[in-house]
Amino acid sequence: MSSALNRRSFLGLIGAATGGSALPLAVAPLVAQTAHSGISQLRIESVELLELHGHYTSVAGVNKQAQVNPEDVYDSLRPPEYHDNPRGDSLVKYEAVYLRIRVTGGLEGLYGPIEREPALIVQERLRPFLIGKDALGGEVLWDQMYRSDRHSRDGYYMMAISAVDNTLWDIRGKFYGVPVYRLLGGPSRDKVEMYVSALGSSLELDKVRTRALELQKQGFRYQKWFIAYGPGSGPEGMRKNVELVKTLRETLGDDTGLMFDTFSGWDQNYALEWAHQVEKYRPRWMEEVTHPEKIGSFAEMHRSTTVPIASGEHFYGRWEVQRYLEKGALSVVQADPEWCGGLTELIKIGTVCSLYDIPVIPHGHSLRAAVHAIFSQSPMTFPLGEYLAIKMQHYHHFEKNPMVVENAHISLPTGPGFDIQLDPAKIDSQKTGLQG
Repeated sequence: MSSALNRRSFLGLIGAATGGSALPLAVAPLVAQTAHSGISQLRIESVELLELHGHYTSVAGVNKQAQVNPEDVYDSLRPPEYHDNPRGDSLVKYEAVYLRIRVTGGLEGLYGPIEREPALIVQERLRPFLIGKDALGGEVLWDQMYRSDRHSRDGYYMMAISAVDNTLWDIRGKFYGVPVYRLLGGPSRDKVEMYVSALGSSLELDKVRTRALELQKQGFRYQKWFIAYGPGSGPEGMRKNVELVKTLRETLGDDTGLMFDTFSGWDQNYALEWAHQVEKYRPRWMEEVTHPEKIGSFAEMHRSTTVPIASGEHFYGRWEVQRYLEKGALSVVQADPEWCGGLTELIKIGTVCSLYDIPVIPHGHSLRAAVHAIFSQSPMTFPLGEYLAIKMQHYHHFEKNPMVVENAHISLPTGPGFDIQLDPAKIDSQKTGLQG
């Protein structure tokens, strides 16, 4: 078979994978070159942080309900009881950071928003290493970044690796002209179902009823609410925490799954006291009930209540997940591809979880990497996604085409890579590079 025929066959396969759409002009020569040689590399030429500034209009005085957190055991650090107090439209200044990597031939990958602390690590520590490397060698680059620093195994450094990894997936998807889930072996379905998180919604019971019914009408079969009180709030706080569950179950009926997040603000004893009082309302899970390093506490809670135990948004890598599952500590793993090591590591975490028949429901800090992972994997292991209803109203403000949830589902993406497109009309100012 001639090399020209090889190229035509290769490009034909790519065209079929994209529904017959043409490859981007900057990509087609690169793909043809790869088909001809089989060993072509995409050399990384620049790694840039884009800081975007803009604004939007929102209603002041609403959706600012605080959730319980570890500091709440201190009287001086515990916030007062919250009440919505609408005060009309308010101009909100907004900024976001995106990572852009350019490679041979002008092709570029884009991912974000990412947080400033890991972005600084990308800029100061990972960027010099990445220049000149092969953007198609994602597995090798991940391993080399992971080995490059003694503190790389967790925290901001692992979040920096995650940002680079996700951006490289975007490059590879654009290079081959397909959505990222195609590179991972999907799609496994036409739509991904999302559960809704009500973070920020007032916990005043009349407002809880109204908001819960609104979300149910929007098609969400599963709702997660964020509990406001912990050990520092005494018996009255416990009563309110139980009353929230009771109110939601009575309002929504028996067919809506209810989940509850405590953001590491409890301990084992407090969590079990609450769990034993609400077991009759059948919560689908209680989430992050204490600090993630306390694997023994999670295991004891898992053994001691019928309420399933979920955690994992602050897991860093497959090794931590493996330790939890070996101890029988979890019912659900919630690793986040913006934090756990990127899409590359999230897929490996899914493999570990599949050995234990434990589902992975990625944390919804962002959407794109998590949704592409879900689309690419078995519904048995990756059954659902998370949609933070209030946060996502503006989180992707600078993008032309943010993912849209309709009737509690996200439809199969069709654009190449993650298909993030910035909207210049929404950007008041932009600069390249961050100040430490």
